[in-house]
Amino acid sequence: MSKNKTKPTLKIIPLGGLHEIGKNTCIFEYDDEMILLDAGIGFPSDNMHGVNIVLPDMTYVRENRHKIKGMIVTHGHEDHIGGIPYHLKQFDIPKIYGPRLAMSLLSNKLEEAGVSDRTELHTVGPRQMVRFSKHFLVEYIRNTHSIADSFSVAIHTPLGIVIHTGDFKIDHTPMDGECFDLQRLAEHGEKGVLCLLSDSTNAEVPGHTPSERSVTPNLDRVFGQAEGRLLVTTFASSVHRVNIILQLAQKHGRKVAVVGRSMLNVIAHARNLGYIKCPDDIFEPLKSVDRLPDEKTLILTTGSQGETLAALTRIARGEHRQIKVRSGDTIVFSANPIPGNTLAVVDTIDSLMMQGAKVIYGRHQGIHVSGHGAQEDHKLMLALTKPKFFVPVHGQHRMLVKHAQMAQDMGIPAENMVIINNGDVVELSTDSIGVGDQVPSGIELVDRSGVVHHDVMKERQQLAEDGVITVAAAVDWNLRLLAEPEIHLRGVVSPVERSLFHQLVVRNIERRLSNISKELSSSSNGKSSEVNWKKVKADIEGSLQRLARRELRSRPLLVFLLQTPDQPAPSRSVSKRRRRSAASV
Repeated sequence: MSKNKTKPTLKIIPLGGLHEIGKNTCIFEYDDEMILLDAGIGFPSDNMHGVNIVLPDMTYVRENRHKIKGMIVTHGHEDHIGGIPYHLKQFDIPKIYGPRLAMSLLSNKLEEAGVSDRTELHTVGPRQMVRFSKHFLVEYIRNTHSIADSFSVAIHTPLGIVIHTGDFKIDHTPMDGECFDLQRLAEHGEKGVLCLLSDSTNAEVPGHTPSERSVTPNLDRVFGQAEGRLLVTTFASSVHRVNIILQLAQKHGRKVAVVGRSMLNVIAHARNLGYIKCPDDIFEPLKSVDRLPDEKTLILTTGSQGETLAALTRIARGEHRQIKVRSGDTIVFSANPIPGNTLAVVDTIDSLMMQGAKVIYGRHQGIHVSGHGAQEDHKLMLALTKPKFFVPVHGQHRMLVKHAQMAQDMGIPAENMVIINNGDVVELSTDSIGVGDQVPSGIELVDRSGVVHHDVMKERQQLAEDGVITVAAAVDWNLRLLAEPEIHLRGVVSPVERSLFHQLVVRNIERRLSNISKELSSSSNGKSSEVNWKKVKADIEGSLQRLARRELRSRPLLVFLLQTPDQPAPSRSVSKRRRRSAASV
């Protein structure tokens, strides 16, 4: 028998970021070793009632926690690091390596969550090599993105080099002077790249993504034309954009009040690390901003995506304690809506305009550029790395397909690339790529109390769509109603009169109680028969649910409360029943 063993394949398993925008999370696994790349959060959709964030299902990682050797962090955006504190409550990660800014932001998150002792944070610099384990050596390669201190990575494995771009665009004039290390990508391309996993977010957009610097003259013009207060919103983590806004505020003689916890946090960390440079006296406490002349005031706020709890959204609803919209205010949206957030953003803009504000928004204004590369950026990445195999990642399905078409146009054979879903196991060898099994790849929903169970979400959805009916009834030992049941309908659109529906419910309960009483009498044969109150409750509840569906033509959530006697039953026969305690079933 041959002693030669088949060489293991490299497994690449995305748990988030495929066919969606957000919660970017990926696993690299070889033999008995696993490393994670990023662990982000996603935005809740409209039907996720009460949910604050969305996480990928990490069941596979939890079940294989003994294999985890560490985590690669590419940059500090929430859709890449926001999930880490939640995951550390379920499993340890021995070490996390990432850029200075990302590690600074993450350190705060871990302390707040009380999980700092579950991992070790290490900062990395450009071209730094990190040995995660026997099989994984990772090189960090500077790239350019909408946040400072962002990296692509070259993962050295026993089968060859795999390059993961992280989020990127190719900005030749970056705000911080830290240029994309295209030379290093080209060097890897010359030596041979086994596989490229590349950001697909703007794969449908022709041309190049403009430099971050291109927004400066347009924002400058808007600031110069504003006569009253300026309110500006952008992504809190867009450090370069925030730096531009602060520089322009200084140029136009405006003091800056910062609103929103995430904005305050990012500015503090970015200033400490030197990514934002501005004098201390440019900032004004929010509580004293009303003392400033309107033309000397700039309020920098979160809420560019219409998030329910964000500062600008609350301002638009008139619910913010300290800031009210005034006629003459100029409000600037220096961000475009993420797919899925458009309606929330439009509603916020409408509310602000109805209160007399002038709102500056939209792509034609030139006050926002994407942090993701367009088609020509993608082609350059493919040309420099010259990968044998290709996997488009980070984007919705149509984006992945478009990116794959570009790769094929540039000479990568169709059989050398795969378009995958979250949970697909990509199996890579030196001469083949394919999709094997699937691992759990759903979502975990988190509200203020913690992870929301799927049954709870189903109930919330049912409440939102069809409302709730509560019915409370009290009965005696002879299974007769002691009083007319209390019935309440909330959020129920009823095609029948409520008084008529009330009568139908009462008759239904009386009929079911009568039938149960007859069944007990016929089965007792003159002997005492103990009432199974849980069964009685379930019988009536099921009957009421069928009644509601039939009469209301909807499926409201039905809550049935049955109050049972607190005394033993008078004898149905000579023998006495056991005493029963008070029961509310």
